[in-house]
Amino acid sequence: MAATVHILNGPNLNLLGQREPDIYGHETLDDVVRRCEALALELDLTVIAMQSNHEGALVDAIQSARGVADAIVINPAAYTHTSVAILDALNAFDGPVIEVHLSNIHKREAFRHHSFVSARADAVIAGCGVQGYELALIRLSRLLGGRDD
Repeated sequence: MAATVHILNGPNLNLLGQREPDIYGHETLDDVVRRCEALALELDLTVIAMQSNHEGALVDAIQSARGVADAIVINPAAYTHTSVAILDALNAFDGPVIEVHLSNIHKREAFRHHSFVSARADAVIAGCGVQGYELALIRLSRLLGGRDD
């Protein structure tokens, strides 16, 4: 049976492909989801993707993943640097969590260098553009398959 991975995206990622393409690229969030769905088929994973500009909706999605999803890939976007609520929700989730950022947050403004989410994440992928989501799925496929190499 395929493992289920929830892919959660935070504020402004609905504007992916339009907003600051020199930083975030030209692909849209729909493109990212399609790429993840195609790769998930190869990896025997099921992906469920959502995006919200609202912190509470992301907390609700994380809480709803409990007992349903095997893992979470999360790009909390700006909430990375501000949300203890998202961290607390992730701490209540039992499966692996991978944090993804399109840009290298450590090469950007100083306020972006700290991530609350990283305290819970099993891995952090930053600076790989939309390929970061695919790398997260590959890693989760190994983790969920009992391989940690």
